[in-house]
Amino acid sequence: MRFYIASEEDILKGVVTDIYFVRTKRILEAKGLQKKVRVEFHVAKLPKGYDWAVFAGLEEALYLLRGKPVTVYAMPEGTLFKANEPLMIIEGNLVDFILYETALLGILRHYSSIATKAARIKKLAGEKKVLFFGLRALHPAIAPAVDRAAYIGGVDAVSGYTSEKYLGLKPQGTMPHALIIAFGSQIEAWRAFDEVIEPDVPRIMLVDTFYDERIEALMAAQLLGDKLYGVRLDTPSSRRGSMRQIVEEVRWTLDIHGYKHVKIVVSGGIDEKEVIELRDIVDAFGVGTSIAMPPSIDISADIVEVYENGAWKPITKRGKMPGAKQVYRKRPGLNDVVTLLDRPGEVPSDYKPLLKKYIENGELVEKLPSIEEIRSYVLEQLAEVLEPKPL
Repeated sequence: MRFYIASEEDILKGVVTDIYFVRTKRILEAKGLQKKVRVEFHVAKLPKGYDWAVFAGLEEALYLLRGKPVTVYAMPEGTLFKANEPLMIIEGNLVDFILYETALLGILRHYSSIATKAARIKKLAGEKKVLFFGLRALHPAIAPAVDRAAYIGGVDAVSGYTSEKYLGLKPQGTMPHALIIAFGSQIEAWRAFDEVIEPDVPRIMLVDTFYDERIEALMAAQLLGDKLYGVRLDTPSSRRGSMRQIVEEVRWTLDIHGYKHVKIVVSGGIDEKEVIELRDIVDAFGVGTSIAMPPSIDISADIVEVYENGAWKPITKRGKMPGAKQVYRKRPGLNDVVTLLDRPGEVPSDYKPLLKKYIENGELVEKLPSIEEIRSYVLEQLAEVLEPKPL
């Protein structure tokens, strides 16, 4: 038995790739074909209902390409983008980086898909907190990457214990039903949590294990009083009916008994529709599967230019737009102009280029931002776009 996961060494060596890239490299080497190209990463069509997506995963992509004889241009990580815009361009001899296309696409699609869904949820939630609880939906080997993608997308906190080690993010969470069932009593489980867990951890008690949510919420408030920060409703769909009515009952009951300070957190099957329905009456959302398993941001990679006779020649397969491209943007918003990378033409002075050089001949030439800086950048842009239409 084993964990069927690729090692970092294998990824960096290009072993984690598709067989036809291995065969392509063999053929290019056997025929001595040193073809200098520009490969562009882009999205031809966003998922239905999506007007924008979040470009994420760049740091890992650069880590994979660093030290290879290539030059890389890219949008900054966390940039909101639209369909048919270049996200990253790799320039170099095809034989030197052909093995890495599979891994690069996997990194960028994985990160961008999760970060985009997180950003949509956060935009809809507004000032209300969004906590990411989605690790159980994916293989544990990629837990830090999943938490990183969600946090870049704008969630306020992640639950992964290892994220403090790998990302410097202090995990947040409440308690599972298993704790309450193990004690056989909500009150005993809540009391044990309060006695054992560090005082700087907010006392948020799960209130839907044995009794009605309204009854358990009041029980928790009476037990902990001012120490109770909030209650979490994880009501299963089979018992829900109207989740809004349940929350209204809980809020009303806490308020009339003098517990207006107690916040309400809702989790379990939360997606965009539920956020819109409940955002005016809850204080935080625990969101898992909808962010962890989102619609795919279908990034593809295509040769768009070849270097021949001392000049770059636009060329690509049919159905694609030839020529390496640049995006100029005027903020606020996504007011974009797409031009050729080397021949931008006349672009208004208040439009700024998005793609910049990150690697030159294998050397990193641009300082990378921290995870907090990337998240802040995403939130700034989210404030400039309209709410997404719920799927």
